[in-house]
Amino acid sequence: MHPMQLHDKTFVPYLSENEILAAVTKMANAVALDYQDERPIFVGVLNGAFMFVSDFLKAYPYDCEVSFVKLSSYQGLTSTGIVETLLEPEDNIAGRSVIILEDIIDSGRTLKELVHLFSNTKVKEFKIASLFYKPAAYTGEYKIDYIGIEIPDKFIVGYGLDYNELGRNLREVYQLNQQHMINLVLFGKPGAGKGTQAEFLKEKYNLKHISTGDLFRYNMKNDTELGKLAKSYIDRGDLVPDEVTIQMLQDAVDKSPDAAGFIFDGFPRTASQAEALDAFLETKNMGINATIALEANDEILIQRLLERGKVSGRTDDQDEDKIRNRFDEYNQKTAPLKDFYKMQNKFYSVNGIGEIDEITARLGAVIEGL
Repeated sequence: MHPMQLHDKTFVPYLSENEILAAVTKMANAVALDYQDERPIFVGVLNGAFMFVSDFLKAYPYDCEVSFVKLSSYQGLTSTGIVETLLEPEDNIAGRSVIILEDIIDSGRTLKELVHLFSNTKVKEFKIASLFYKPAAYTGEYKIDYIGIEIPDKFIVGYGLDYNELGRNLREVYQLNQQHMINLVLFGKPGAGKGTQAEFLKEKYNLKHISTGDLFRYNMKNDTELGKLAKSYIDRGDLVPDEVTIQMLQDAVDKSPDAAGFIFDGFPRTASQAEALDAFLETKNMGINATIALEANDEILIQRLLERGKVSGRTDDQDEDKIRNRFDEYNQKTAPLKDFYKMQNKFYSVNGIGEIDEITARLGAVIEGL
């Protein structure tokens, strides 16, 4: 068993096929001991339980019947909280013993719906059998009669369970690789050394540096659909909508599934953009851990930029008035952002004056403190 990629997530091996089949056989034998003198009806809960039902029936030693119901409450990695009944139980269950075969029970919302569903029938009795059970996540009030394997509250795929419909056909079970991701927003006035420090941080912590300036240049240079869209706004003299920038960020994040986190540089620039970034990251089961501002005295930065301008040839690095205007623009834009992230207790100020390795050590102390 090796790690695998499903959509935008990495999953690591958790349970082997032999471990699963041993649990299924144990459950089948336990149910057989209770129902050896009658012919129960097993009701599988689709879609996730189809593999479990198949192997359970092969292990069950006595006569039995099988039927299915279908309910749904999951989208992606999370439960919607709304359980829909998509396939009702058959009519021939009145007066019979029914054992519901569930693939997994976590919050208990689906189980509650199943209990209500069968409470409206005239069955002799019904019991619940679940191959996987998350006791830490279960908040229900109903007894689970037969349990195969108790597991921690982690997202799993395989053996019928899916992530956005992928992974059901796997013989084994895999667990979401929930390494602790570090996602940073890096602030700094021109000349503060953001680019230099981002290079060191991405190497040290396996982070992906995403500069919105680089993203725009890449997309427009390569004439991508997003690049064409951004250029159409720029050519009209309009601001590129946040939605376009977020889509570029999403593409960059999706291309780096093995990164231990991301450094966002150049976005957000406003509080509304910060809210949009939070909303986007939430769809990826991620969030911003910290925003770090490299602080430096204006007069020192002006001298840095003037020296840089002699080498780079950038005209905006050769005119002190233009530099001061850029500083004023930075102050105006980042002030509300600082307040936004301070409200979330995520804002950190780091002294950006000193040797490069000294500044890197200061940034590292903040990151490792997270």
